[in-house]
Amino acid sequence: MIFLESGKKMPRYKVTVAYDGTKFAGFQSQPNQRTVQGTIETALTKMNKGEFIRIYGSGRTDSGVHALGQVIHFDYPSEIPARNMLLALNSLMPLDIEVIASEIAEPDFHAQFNTIAKCYQYRVSRGRFTDPFKRLYTGHYPYALNQQRIETALQDLLGEHDFTSFAASGGVIKNKVRTIYRATVEFDEQHDEVIFEFVGNGFLYNMVRILVATLLEIGNGRRAEHDFLRLFEVKDRQQARGTAPASGLYLKKVYYPGEEKDVQKISLI
Repeated sequence: MIFLESGKKMPRYKVTVAYDGTKFAGFQSQPNQRTVQGTIETALTKMNKGEFIRIYGSGRTDSGVHALGQVIHFDYPSEIPARNMLLALNSLMPLDIEVIASEIAEPDFHAQFNTIAKCYQYRVSRGRFTDPFKRLYTGHYPYALNQQRIETALQDLLGEHDFTSFAASGGVIKNKVRTIYRATVEFDEQHDEVIFEFVGNGFLYNMVRILVATLLEIGNGRRAEHDFLRLFEVKDRQQARGTAPASGLYLKKVYYPGEEKDVQKISLI
């Protein structure tokens, strides 16, 4: 634990950020790449007169993936009111990042390790051709879709399953068992989009994008309605095949202790 000169513990900030992931090489810092983590750390270091400040995120998002509610934490060597921290950071943020909430957290709060659930949204544009104004913020699927088939398939995702078939080969986590509390689809006729949402206790590398690609094939009749049940059993990434584009994926919300009732309500929907 880091202490101030006064002997007090250095305040820990919990900050929620939204970002357009289009021009970032993902959340996590990488050498010679523009990342969300690197951009925020640069701003905090500038605020701290050149002394480096490390941030920790609830998890990584890949290149091109967006966030509506990514959560980070960091320790800062001055006691600044949470509101002032929000204002100061936003004054240094580029136009594709916004700090939307800030609070002083408990000293042992950790943005990643205290997570109890996450919500991801995936948006699919259904136009015959790629919409130039949506191409960076949606996936694109111009083929016929049967909503009932998709809704039936989504029910098979609920509960605890081994998602080995839906984990990209680049992942390093051995335990592929995850619990899905909510899996929904909305056909937005006004905007000609299909909007998926998934709430679970954790998600594997590229898992949501692979699930969406599979659901679109089910909706188009290229797979059986209950093909998820087979894919859970075979544990073979090659049989799930497709991965939806990063452009349609959004980290919508991260849940922490104290928000269990919110997650329970979601699971009862």
